[in-house]
Amino acid sequence: MAMQIGLDELLGMLVSRVEDMAVDNENQKSRFNVMFRMLYRKGLFNSDDALEAIREENRILLELGMIKSMPDEKTLKAAADNLMLWIKGDTNEIKRSIEDLQKRIKEAEEKQNKPRIETAPAGVLNELDRMGGKNGKKLIL
Repeated sequence: MAMQIGLDELLGMLVSRVEDMAVDNENQKSRFNVMFRMLYRKGLFNSDDALEAIREENRILLELGMIKSMPDEKTLKAAADNLMLWIKGDTNEIKRSIEDLQKRIKEAEEKQNKPRIETAPAGVLNELDRMGGKNGKKLIL
């Protein structure tokens, strides 16, 4: 006999599972941050090591076909710098970085929301006039 479950029960279970996964993800991030801070403070790695590890990770992803191309050196360096900010716990720089990111996102959104006025080539406008230009009325003024 098939078990029936309501849509609201199913959605409730799914939301609960997603919330559990989010909490687990945050716990894992905290654990990794703590471990990396301990290793960094003991001098077991530095910024160059982080850059090399990020470069290696992207090489592996590229060879597995999970990314289409290797990020440029500037992008790899930015990723390593951001990682080191978290490891070092530089909260002022992290806040500044977040503010810069929010500013860039806002600028990009504003560019997308600006209406664009496009004009058609003269030939298309003349054709439209011919199509609707009976009795001296023009589609295009």
